[in-house]
Amino acid sequence: QYLLQQERRLSPINRYQQANVIILPSHLANDFEAFCRCNPAPLPLLHRSQSGETSCLPLAKHTDIRTDISQYCVYEEGQLVKTVSSLQSYTSQGRIAWPDMVCFYLGCSFGFEGRLKTAGVPVRNVEQGRNVSMYRTAVPCIPAGVFSCPLVATMRPVPAAMLDAAVKVTNLNPLAHGAPVHIGEPALLGIQDLSRPDYGERVEMQPGDVTVFWACGVTAIEAILSSKPSLAFSHSPGCMFLTDSPDSSPVTKPNPELTPLCFLVSHNPLFYSLASQRAVARIRQLEIIIGEDPGQRGIRALSVQDELLCSCLALSHSSSVAITTGFPTHYMHSPPDETDGPPGAIAMATMLLALGKQVTMVTDRRAVEMNQAIIDEALQNQLKQLFHPVSLEIKFIVNLPLLCYNHGPDSALHFLCHHGDPNRPRLRSGRAEDGNYYNMRGVNIKHLVDPIDNLFIAAKNIPGITTTGIGDGGNELGMGKVKEKVKSLMPNGSLIACDIPADQWVSNWGGYAVACALYLLHTCPSHQRYLRKGLGVEHIPPQEQLQDWTANLPSVDKEESFLSTLVRFGIRSGKTGNLAMEVDGLTFHPTHSDIITRLLEVTLSSTSQNP
Repeated sequence: QYLLQQERRLSPINRYQQANVIILPSHLANDFEAFCRCNPAPLPLLHRSQSGETSCLPLAKHTDIRTDISQYCVYEEGQLVKTVSSLQSYTSQGRIAWPDMVCFYLGCSFGFEGRLKTAGVPVRNVEQGRNVSMYRTAVPCIPAGVFSCPLVATMRPVPAAMLDAAVKVTNLNPLAHGAPVHIGEPALLGIQDLSRPDYGERVEMQPGDVTVFWACGVTAIEAILSSKPSLAFSHSPGCMFLTDSPDSSPVTKPNPELTPLCFLVSHNPLFYSLASQRAVARIRQLEIIIGEDPGQRGIRALSVQDELLCSCLALSHSSSVAITTGFPTHYMHSPPDETDGPPGAIAMATMLLALGKQVTMVTDRRAVEMNQAIIDEALQNQLKQLFHPVSLEIKFIVNLPLLCYNHGPDSALHFLCHHGDPNRPRLRSGRAEDGNYYNMRGVNIKHLVDPIDNLFIAAKNIPGITTTGIGDGGNELGMGKVKEKVKSLMPNGSLIACDIPADQWVSNWGGYAVACALYLLHTCPSHQRYLRKGLGVEHIPPQEQLQDWTANLPSVDKEESFLSTLVRFGIRSGKTGNLAMEVDGLTFHPTHSDIITRLLEVTLSSTSQNP
C-alpha cells in the first residue's frame, strides 16, 4: 500500500483524491470542525477521526496517518518547530499522548489538476515541475471558537480563453475546493508580490495567462499558527495524503443551469466575476426586453450583448455607488428637466441600498433643491420596509444623500477619491465632441448643465472604479462607447453623439433592468459564493425572505406613483414636452407598464426554481 501511494504521488498528475491533514488535541476538535463548516471552500471536510485513530477507512485501506505522508510539520505553542518524515515518535509523548489527538482530512486542489489537463487547460506548476504557489491573503475567514485566520489561496495561471473551462471543471468538485474564489488582480486579495509565495514555489506566467485563485487547505495551517495549540501536526504543504478514491468524481449529476460562467468586469484592475448559466440567461432576457424600441428611435442597432450583465456584476462587487441623472432638455420651461431618467435612478438606488451599498445621488447645482424634494418623497412613499436577514428586524431605507458637483482643478479626482489619491477610490446626457451638450433636437443646452461627465473622464484613470451609462438616444452620458454607431445610425447623430464613454452602457429602461439583474445575482448561489470568497455557510433564502426582497424591485404601482410625483413637480416628457404621464412621448399605460411587467416576470420566474 505504501509503495502504491508513492507511485500515485510521483505521477505527474495523479488521478486520486488527495487530502490536507491537520492533527489537533481532542479539546480543540469541535472548534476546528465548526471552523471547517464555516469556511467550506478552503476547508472541505472529508473525514474526522476518533481520538487516537491512526487509520482512515472511509478514504483509504491499510493506512497509518503517522507514516503515510512523506513530510509532516510539527507545531508547539503555534510555532513551527521542525519537519519530520514520521510521527511514530509522538505516539506516547509526555504532555499529549497520541490517543488524545484527532485527525482532520481536508480536500485538496491537486485533485482537480488531472481533470483540468483532460479539459485542455494547461497546469503550469506541473509543466514546470514545481509545487503550486500558495499565498496568505488579506481576506479573513469566518471565526469559530478559538480559530480565526486569513484565507490562503493557491494560484494557477490560466489562459484567458480557457477561464470558462477551468471554472466549469473545478466547480464539479466542491470537496477539492470547487470553483475559483478570485480571478484577476492579486492585489485585490491583498497579495502584493506574486514572485514570493508564502507556501509552495513560484510558478511562471505565460503570455496571455490570467491569475486564478482557489481557496486552499493550507488555511488550516494558518489556523494552527493563530490559535497556538500546545502541540499540533500537519502535512507539509505539497506533501499530501493519498486516498484510494478517484479524483473529482461528482457525487450527483450536475445541473447545467447552475454551472458558473466567467465574465470580464474590469480591465484596470483586471477582474473577472462568476454567475450561473441560469442567472446569465435571465439577465440576457432582461437585456432583450430593454432593447426594444417602441418609439422607433433606432436604439436596437446600438445594443451590445452582456453590457447589462457586466454592469451589474461590477455593481454587485462594489461598496459604494454614485448615480447621476436628469437632463434639462426643455430649456424654455422651468424646470427644464425631463421624466426619462429619475425613475430608473431611484429603482437602482433602492436595490443597491437594500444590498448594503453606500449610494449617493449626484445632480446639477441648479436642480439640487427640487431633486432633494423628489428623493425625500420617493423615500417616504415608495421604498418599502425591508426584512433584515441577520437581525430579523424591520428597517427603513432613509439614507440617500444628494450631492452637486462643484467643478474646478482636480475636483473630479477629489470627488471620486479620498484626498484626491487615485489609490483610494470612493467610489445623464454627456458632452459632445465639440464640448457642448445637446438634446435630441440638436439644441445646445450647455448653460444649464454642470460638467458631471468629468467624473467619468477621471474614473477612467482610477483603478477600481467602473462606470455605466444608461441611454436611449446616443447623447446620454457614457454612450461615447458606441459613438460611431450613434453618428451613423441616430438622427442628428454626428452632432449630439456623446463623446464620453463608460465601461458599460445599458439601453432604454436600463435602470429598471439593473435593479432586476441585481436581484437575480443576489439569488444566484454561484455568484454569492464568489462574492464571499467561498467563506460562510452557503445559504439559500427561504421563499418568505425572497418575497421580502422582491419589495425592492420596481413595480407598476411604484413607478406610476413616482412618475405622477415628477409631473406634479412640473417635469415634462422628453420628446413631446407634455406635462403628462408619459416618458419620451410614450404613455405610462400601456407602454412603460408593460415593460416593467415583463421585466418582473423574467426576474421572478427564477425565484421558484432556486435549488
